[in-house]
Parts: sequence; C-alpha cells; structure tokens
Amino acid sequence: MVVAALAEVLGDDVLVVVLVACAFVQANTNTRRAMLRRMTALDGTKPVRKGEELDLAALAKFLEVSAEQIEITQFPGGHSNLTYLVKIGEKELVLRRPPFGNTVKTAHDMGREVRMLTRLGPFYDKAPKVIAHTEDASILGAPFYLMERVRGVVIRRKLPDDASPRRISEIVIDGLAELHAIDLAKNGLLDLGKPDGFVERQVRGWSERYVAAQTDDIPDMPALSKWCNENMPKSAPPTIVHNDWKHDNLVLSPELDRIVGVLDWEMSTIGDPLIDLGTTLAYWVENGDDELLKGIAFCPTTAEGSFTRKEAVDCYAEKSGRDLSSVLFYYVFALFKNAVVAQQIYARWKKGLTKDERFGTFIWGVRALASQAQSALAKGTISSA
Repeated sequence: MVVAALAEVLGDDVLVVVLVACAFVQANTNTRRAMLRRMTALDGTKPVRKGEELDLAALAKFLEVSAEQIEITQFPGGHSNLTYLVKIGEKELVLRRPPFGNTVKTAHDMGREVRMLTRLGPFYDKAPKVIAHTEDASILGAPFYLMERVRGVVIRRKLPDDASPRRISEIVIDGLAELHAIDLAKNGLLDLGKPDGFVERQVRGWSERYVAAQTDDIPDMPALSKWCNENMPKSAPPTIVHNDWKHDNLVLSPELDRIVGVLDWEMSTIGDPLIDLGTTLAYWVENGDDELLKGIAFCPTTAEGSFTRKEAVDCYAEKSGRDLSSVLFYYVFALFKNAVVAQQIYARWKKGLTKDERFGTFIWGVRALASQAQSALAKGTISSA
C-alpha cells in the first residue's frame, strides 16, 4: 500500500529511483562499492567508433525532437548488430541497427528482433520493451529500432571480483531452461518460426554462408559441414530459440542473483531447443581447452568454480527433463556455426567494409573453433578431459 501510494504521488519512474537509492543506502560499504564498480565497468558506453556514426539530424526528425536534445554514445561490446545509447534529456533509449557494410541478406534482422520482443513482452519480463521500429533504410542507412534501456550488469570476459562463478553458471543455464519452458501454444507463439526441418535448414544455411564468406583454405570447415549434414539427430519438441544465449547477452541484477533482461534477439525463432544449448556450450570454454580457444573466449567460464560443459549439460537436463544423448552433435554444429560467424565478420573487415580493427584477428577464431569441433569429434565428448 505504501509503495502504491508513493507511485501515485511520485510517478513510477521516480519511485523506482527512490527505492533503488534506499536499497543502496541500506547495503554495507563493501557491497555498495562492489555494486558501483559493476554498474560503471560493465554497463558503460564509449564515444561512437569512427565510421559507425549515426545521422543525428535524421534520427532527431524520426524521434520528433531537436538534434540539440540528443546525445549518442555506443556500447563497445558485441560483434554483430551495432548498439547505441540515445539520451534525450533524462530519457535513455537503446538503438540497434545492422553493421555498416553488411552483405548477408538474412542476417541482422531488425524486424525479427522486434516481433519476438513484442510478442514475448506480455509474459516474459526479461524481454526489453520496444519503443519504435522502422524498416525505412533512408533514415539511418538501414532498418533500426529503439528499445528501453535495461539497467544492470553485463558480464563479459571477466567476472566481478566478488561474484560466485558457480552461481553465475547456474543463473545462465537456469535462464535458458526457463526460456525453453514457455508454452508456445498457450501463448500463441507457434507462428514465430517454422520448427519442421529447423535443424536441417540451420546446417544447410550455415554451410552455404561459409562458402559465400570463405577467404582462406581451412580444411576443417568443409569437413565439419559434411559431418553435420550427415549426422543430424531427431529434433526435440520445439521451443523459443534465442540462438545466441551467452553471458554478455544477459543483463543481471546489481546483486548478481537473477537475470533482469535478455538482449540480442536477431536470430531468435521457434525450433529445436538443443540448438540453443549447443550454442551456449560452444561459448563455454574450459581450462582444459586449447590455449588459442581460451584466448578468444567471450565468457568467463574458465574461472575457478564455474561449471564445466558437462556440468552445464547436467544442470540443463535436470531443469528441462530433456534427453541430451545427442548433445555432441549440437556442440559440434554450434562451434561450426560460430566459426562461420567469425568468418563472415573477418570477410567484411578484409573487404574494407568495416574499420573495426578487432575483426582483423577473427580468422584465427575460425581456425580455433574448427579445431575444437574436430577435437570433440575425435574424442567423442563435449568435455576437454
């Protein structure tokens, strides 16, 4: 009743700030300092990279505000769609658009993200709210959309000092199982994808994308494509598939005890949930893995106490009740798929379509991921041991 009364007087937005401030004051000094470090170090923006600037006047016209009211910075992480923070006075929005120089027609689908977020919103509180969307490429050079900013902690390559690696592992896997538990029929979501033949289309599509983007002779890649095409298992019943479920696509609470937002829905669809699990496992690098693979790891899964891949699979099996006897296929295919993504990004850089110097090293990622997939096949297990 007190909260409701305050909301009536202050308004919902002001009330949230007041309640968060009260909680912050109540926390002990060490906790406050840790929370502040997390929020500033892991959820910050930087000046927009050269060559990735937005047309401020065009955006202002679209938003029906003056250009002087808008401040634009860029979220520096990520390797696919470009993500910007757009501040209009005290209001904060996140703008997403495809990368400059994109030549892959089926990738970076803004409409897909918007449809999924809009449909999930009413019953999945971790889906950010979409504010505006347009397919009119004449405004900013590509379709784009704006969504609310979800405040929290985004974990990338390093865990916060006081985080529990095991607890973070559990949160990541529990969150995936929760997403896959959404009832498609009950919530009217079956039309968001074509689950029949989903795995076959994935394998064929990523094989074709590799051929289209290939720059170097890496024999492991066509061999993996052939193996995946010849060893597809029977699919599990369909669910929501995020298709890029990893640490830095999850926004955690400042206390690091739950997921408060899920980002990057550009490849989301309806299909075999084990495709999702395989993708997560492909990012889940272990201490026993090759040094090059550990060097390019996106997620802090080598931290002492983190789940191994086997423990992650066991946790998912317990939460979901699914048969995971074919998990090796999904792991190997996900490594192959990630290698193709890295190849596409490298090809863009090599052609001069992006000036982001990070991407010039991605060919080594292609080699490392392909080698890891071949190693898993040779050993017959997802584990490094």
